[in-house]
Amino acid sequence: MSTTTAALRASLPVMFGYVPLGMAFGILFQDLGYPWYFATLMALLVFAGAAQFMAIGLLAAHAGLLEVAVATLALNSRHIFFGLSLLSRYRSRGWKKLYLIFGLTDETYSLITSTAAPGSSRESDYYLALTALNQSYWVVGSTLGALLGRLIEFDTRGMDFALTALFLVLLIEQWNKLREPFPFLLAALCGSVALVLFQEQMLLVSIALSVVLLMLRYFIESMQRRPMGRP
Repeated sequence: MSTTTAALRASLPVMFGYVPLGMAFGILFQDLGYPWYFATLMALLVFAGAAQFMAIGLLAAHAGLLEVAVATLALNSRHIFFGLSLLSRYRSRGWKKLYLIFGLTDETYSLITSTAAPGSSRESDYYLALTALNQSYWVVGSTLGALLGRLIEFDTRGMDFALTALFLVLLIEQWNKLREPFPFLLAALCGSVALVLFQEQMLLVSIALSVVLLMLRYFIESMQRRPMGRP
């Protein structure tokens, strides 16, 4: 199986989520009155689904450049944790590594950590194919939505559920690979605590809390495996 074919098969669940979700973004963005190709440019140059949806509200409210930059940084800061865990996997150099860093999304991270490259392929090429395919789905969806938004008026309520369904599929894939309940129970606990106590920063707080507790567990297990009497 070729690298591209394997990446295409692995990324199909992302395609079924990104295309309709990208269309929803394109339609909503078109309502702001910008040319349709601005949605395509955002998908190409920004490629951050949640941040792009947030940008619609900020642009509609005529927010300043600094406000947009700070809000986007806060929302996407969760990728810091993703990126740190992929340092050992991203061995490419030059533009390939830069693109892999730019194109990292929640869904791409899930595929990279839950699927493997075919036997005859290099991991770096497989990761590059996954990232490029996932962005292409988002670009196609955003462009189609922007074009349709110019021609047709229809109710978009409920379209954002595609993202929730996509995350459920990725969660199942992670479970099929790990088969260990602890990370999932910990994530559910941290998410619940963050939702109750830090609603506005729920995602960032839940990720940070999960990382801290996982590091604490690793430290405790390392201490327990260390031979007695050895510094």
